[in-house]
Amino acid sequence: MNKELEHNFIEELEKNQNIVHKVCRIYTNNQEAHNDLFQEITIQLWKAYPKFRGDSKFSTWMYRVGLNTAITLYRKRKRSIKTEEFDSFQYKISSEPYDDTEEEQLKLLYKAVHQLNDIEKALVFLYLEDKNYKEISETIGISEVNARVKMNRVKNKLRTILNP
Repeated sequence: MNKELEHNFIEELEKNQNIVHKVCRIYTNNQEAHNDLFQEITIQLWKAYPKFRGDSKFSTWMYRVGLNTAITLYRKRKRSIKTEEFDSFQYKISSEPYDDTEEEQLKLLYKAVHQLNDIEKALVFLYLEDKNYKEISETIGISEVNARVKMNRVKNKLRTILNP
């Protein structure tokens, strides 16, 4: 790949890396798993980047690739995950440590979200990211009406979990 493409990718990833951290937070329970998933999503983003046409915002595309990677990996936990050496890239991606100490109030919500299925997790995640139903439907690949219906069901399910 050419250096300009590589440079543009790294620049966009550094600007939007919190999206990947948030996806990892939703789909993992510990720091080691978080780090592994972060690396795998980054690799999948890199592999898919040459096909990114710019039809959507880079961040929307990142959500889609990140969520699809997380869902695929955690649905098939038993298969081995093939990874690539990250040191082979000339540019190093500076990683900001993900500090969740200020998110004490969200612990209960995350605990409840972990009880949801993979698609429900993705819906909640995008909803909490202030994505509208059109963006949610495009990211997940369902109709806008279906996204609204599923989201209402998930909200009721979360209410039940949080207020037994």
